[in-house]
Amino acid sequence: MSSFAGHKAYNRTYKEGELTLGLHVPLENYQFSTPAMDKQEELAQLAEKVGFTSLWFRDVLLEDPHFGDPAVGQIYDMMIYMAYLAGKTNEIGLGTAAAVLPLRHPLRVAKEIATLDQLFPGRVLLGISSGDRRADFAALGVSHADRGEAFTEGYHYLQDVLYEDFPRIQSKRGSIRGANLVPKPINRIPTFITGYAQQEMKWFAEHGDGWMYYPRSPHDQEVTVKRWRDLVEEYQPGVFKPFSQPMHLDLAEDPNEIPRPIRLGYRIGRNYLIELLNIYKDAGVNHLFFALFDSQRPAEEVIQELGEEVVPYFPAIAP
Repeated sequence: MSSFAGHKAYNRTYKEGELTLGLHVPLENYQFSTPAMDKQEELAQLAEKVGFTSLWFRDVLLEDPHFGDPAVGQIYDMMIYMAYLAGKTNEIGLGTAAAVLPLRHPLRVAKEIATLDQLFPGRVLLGISSGDRRADFAALGVSHADRGEAFTEGYHYLQDVLYEDFPRIQSKRGSIRGANLVPKPINRIPTFITGYAQQEMKWFAEHGDGWMYYPRSPHDQEVTVKRWRDLVEEYQPGVFKPFSQPMHLDLAEDPNEIPRPIRLGYRIGRNYLIELLNIYKDAGVNHLFFALFDSQRPAEEVIQELGEEVVPYFPAIAP
């Protein structure tokens, strides 16, 4: 069962038992340096042309050299940059990976996401998280320790204000009485819990429309996904909730180069990559998006090769 019959990006990207492919913005091999953000619109158009179903954007405020992960995301504000690249493309899905609810007021998130959905119908995929970058929390004066509670409050506020007319809301994040969000989304926007969001697994098995988790080995991912899907069946019998994950990719020039682990992914030739992706598919992964940050080759070259040689094995879901 799916409540997203009118949502084009969701239906091109997700189907039970299938795997599709996306890309992590920025489309660039910048490793631990600052991304240059060159040719992003052209590369987004190329990704769409060769069959990727989605682009995913990060919600990062500050450069934090001590964090240990690429420090600055895609530089630009996530929502504004999604709108920019949406205007440069036609149908590729635009996903947040992920909007940090404790740091964004849920009413603002609702206004922004509903506006994007009105301007670019059926293209927004909403990942939400509790956040982990302490520098961003400190700069905004938000408690990092209390982010789990802030996340659940933000989630319920967001759902109520998006999908109820004149909702009655009373929470620590604010109250609404006799007022209504405009615009509303054209159709329901898929909302994916990202990571554990400081919750027990049973919480996000019950809530949200899917789960996005960090890269792990296929075996470990399979065990985790099965446990989660068993809980989904317990709390919402018969409902399909897709599973997504990123993967860092250094695509070797030699198509037969054997896999070698790198940070959050693999250096690998395309023939072994196809085998690996089929293993992830069998493990229950429905959508996997590549981060090219650690690639040794130019992003354009990698996107073109993936589009010609790999994406055809994992195509967009036919309408």
